[in-house]
Amino acid sequence: MKRAPVLLSIAVAAALGLGGCSLFHHRMPAPAAPAAPVAAAAPAVETIPFHTGVSSATVEKMAKQQGCTGGQGAGLITQPGPVEVYRMRCESGTMSGKVFMARCELRQCRQM
Repeated sequence: MKRAPVLLSIAVAAALGLGGCSLFHHRMPAPAAPAAPVAAAAPAVETIPFHTGVSSATVEKMAKQQGCTGGQGAGLITQPGPVEVYRMRCESGTMSGKVFMARCELRQCRQM
């Protein structure tokens, strides 16, 4: 009869050990539904503010010779310095819808 209390205490300890955690915690919430797939957003386009440079007029003349006219003109897209890069949108002429770019080094410009 001395074994019965020992076996009973082991059975009670095992029951409390395995199921004892549920006595102190709440029921686990149901798993959340998977989120709807998100369509890939188009990357944002960075716009460069328009700045004129010392060679803007030269680049505009070069662009006109290539058939690129219209728009704001040739804008400086790099920092002012000995080497500058200019960009001009062609809104009319034979290059309509394209971009004319030129690199000027010490005011000597070449088409890119």
